[in-house]
Amino acid sequence: MKAVKTLALTTALTAGMTGVASAADYSDDIHKNDFSWMQFNYMYALNEKPDFSPRSGHDYLEMEFGGRSGIFHLYGYVDVFNPSERDSSDKSGSPKMFMKFSPRISLDALTGQDLSFGPVKEVYIATQFNWGGGRTAELFVTDNNGDNVIDPETGKPYSVEVDDVNNSFWGIGADVEVPWLGTTGMNLYALYDLNAKDWNGYQFSANWFKPLHNFDNGSFVSFQGYVDWQFGADPVYAPTAQVKSASGGAAFLGLFWHSEQFALGYGLKAYKDVYLLTDDGATGAESTGVSHYFSASYKF
Repeated sequence: MKAVKTLALTTALTAGMTGVASAADYSDDIHKNDFSWMQFNYMYALNEKPDFSPRSGHDYLEMEFGGRSGIFHLYGYVDVFNPSERDSSDKSGSPKMFMKFSPRISLDALTGQDLSFGPVKEVYIATQFNWGGGRTAELFVTDNNGDNVIDPETGKPYSVEVDDVNNSFWGIGADVEVPWLGTTGMNLYALYDLNAKDWNGYQFSANWFKPLHNFDNGSFVSFQGYVDWQFGADPVYAPTAQVKSASGGAAFLGLFWHSEQFALGYGLKAYKDVYLLTDDGATGAESTGVSHYFSASYKF
């Protein structure tokens, strides 16, 4: 995290002084910008979406990591839900783990060419993989009164099979100099559902790390977050209701205090039909709204 902190502060200072994005020059050494970091986070999520449970919160442990080596840039994390197996957790009885890996390949470093233009500092082949954390279940579709919708062809309650998350994303990415925010990672993907073995829509993602205030003891406060927005997907309909939307996503806005070894933070996350599940009660999922995250971190 020290390298990330230094990089973020340097980038913000440079952008503030010049207002021009600096190019990534790898003509002399593709490893000159290498760095790595890892931290463990203890998290508590309140009213996380999609919500299938009357219970409203859960704790989890997260191993978060990232770095760069030559042409490769990596960010990822592994979550372990409800580590103390509390029955009161809204993750009780659900899958224990979720993993996200987001490898990118720098086209500037790969080709040895400066591909920067305007506010774009560096260009990447971008990928992302999400595994687990969902629920493998048969969800019964209900009407506005909460009664099961009957399939007229079978005479049985209409249901939708929901598999655990197993998605991959493939596309193009860039580091973009954004006014005030500084360097912001942006990626535009096509989504390939590994369960369905089919392409289904697109996703735009952006993430940032903005130092706000430095203290005399070397610690600082940052504004950090991300946006994930899916669009162009195939909607899914039941006989009387829409089950899946063509678009949806989430935005996380966090304030964090950082020292050399520790971090404390709060994040607000806003959802709209997250994971494309509609918020009309058709599957019993609440997929639109706001959740709150609290975290304490130890950095390695």
